Amino acid sequence: MKRLYLLTRDLHLYAGLFISPFILVFAISVFCIVHGWMPVAQPVSRTVTGLEIPRGVELLKGKEQVAQLRPVLDAMKVYGEINFVRRVAAEGRLVIPVAVPGRETEVSLHLASGSAVITERANSVWNAAVYLHKMPGPHNVALRGNWQYIQWWRWLADATAYATLLITLSGIYLWIAIKAERRVGLALLGAGAVSFFGLVAALAL
Repeated sequence: MKRLYLLTRDLHLYAGLFISPFILVFAISVFCIVHGWMPVAQPVSRTVTGLEIPRGVELLKGKEQVAQLRPVLDAMKVYGEINFVRRVAAEGRLVIPVAVPGRETEVSLHLASGSAVITERANSVWNAAVYLHKMPGPHNVALRGNWQYIQWWRWLADATAYATLLITLSGIYLWIAIKAERRVGLALLGAGAVSFFGLVAALAL
């Protein structure tokens, strides 16, 4: 029993240390979302010409279209997660929003002329935290994770969730194992449960 206790204690400690930076990002981003701490910078535009645009790329869908557009974006030095691709058929162009934590870029790609107008906006660290909180997210699943770094972030976010579950369960075990802390733990657990269910009931009314 003592060996199990010591193993659980070490796992609790090291898992908590591992996820602490990610928990900090998620916590800061919640404050930004709730209080609107997301200043927006002025956009800067530039034009690029002489692009080699794959024929018929506007007719493709999903990740197949993204794969064809990625070399074009690389040629313009535009990197990041493609949020979506919108076709403006009447004007013969594609609108491609591309994002990285701290920067938003919109590419207006003119197919016939092989040119593009690129509008970039640098955001604050608060915007970057909110972006990481929301990504990859449940929206537009067919395209999500088309940037390698967002794929890595997805794995790290999953690891954070699993590690949080681990430290929660191990914390309950450690609390039960220490008899002197049971009464205080019960009081705090009860207070937390009352607060949670009280809030849920208030929102449901």
